[in-house]
Amino acid sequence: MIDAIVPSVSPVGSQPVSPTDLARGAAAAGAGPDAPAADFGAMLGQLAANASGTLKNAEAMSIAGIRGQASVQQVVEAVMSAEQTLQGALAIRDKAVAAYLEISRMSI
Repeated sequence: MIDAIVPSVSPVGSQPVSPTDLARGAAAAGAGPDAPAADFGAMLGQLAANASGTLKNAEAMSIAGIRGQASVQQVVEAVMSAEQTLQGALAIRDKAVAAYLEISRMSI
């Protein structure tokens, strides 16, 4: 079901990415003098892939719960994780739209 929404992003992991993980990854990317600069687009792509993986995991866990192959606790944890990931993605989208609208209102 989620493949129809995000077909071009392959899942990398099923755990949501926390701000601490992002900061740690950004610090590691710029750690050494020979390390490439952190690419914002790549970071957003990784974030989208992780979000997609989390949503797919929640969907699969829900189906497993309906079939009786997963406990209620496992289903609730997966769905809550997906909800948290989705809320984070929506917050990022809202901030990006707000920034775009603010830039478009600037006088040249």
